[in-house]
Amino acid sequence: MIEFVSGKLTEKSPTYAVIDIGGLGYFINISLNTYSFLENKTEAKLYTHLAIREDAHVLFGFAQQSERHLFRQLISVSGIGPSTARMILSSLSTSELHQAIVDKNIALLKSVKGVGPKSAERIVIDLKDKLEKEGYKPLSTSSSNNTFKNEALSALIMLGFANPVANKAIETALKSDTAINSVEKLIKAALKQL
Repeated sequence: MIEFVSGKLTEKSPTYAVIDIGGLGYFINISLNTYSFLENKTEAKLYTHLAIREDAHVLFGFAQQSERHLFRQLISVSGIGPSTARMILSSLSTSELHQAIVDKNIALLKSVKGVGPKSAERIVIDLKDKLEKEGYKPLSTSSSNNTFKNEALSALIMLGFANPVANKAIETALKSDTAINSVEKLIKAALKQL
């Protein structure tokens, strides 16, 4: 098993990076979160996971060990392969994903391309207890507040905002104004953050 790859970053895109180690270039599949971390770097160290398939050996890389750990947790779920796990980690930050699983936020998980209702439920069922044992607890928000958040998130995504960006704007809006009591007010407050 390859624990990590460290060297000169010769090529990068939102889906992969090429790291040169002593004249040998490693093609490594990455998430958008890892791509953001690599944006202005010329040297990189990525924690890796080698997925062995019948037709290929595919290397996945992560800027943080916590992201790799969550990737491995996701691929342990029946029906979630490495590509889907990478898509999930590209759509949500590790903390957002942890919280979505612990809070049983099926709607947020389903909003990720390639994750259907059954897969989202399976992720929650398989990983909720494991993540709680690692110290993640459900947020103590009211159910109406969660409904507002989910509806506002769906509306912002329909308006064309990326899921992580929209989610962060909603969280910021809720923290700055605790008197928000409707979906419309939450959407307007979140739009001011974008």
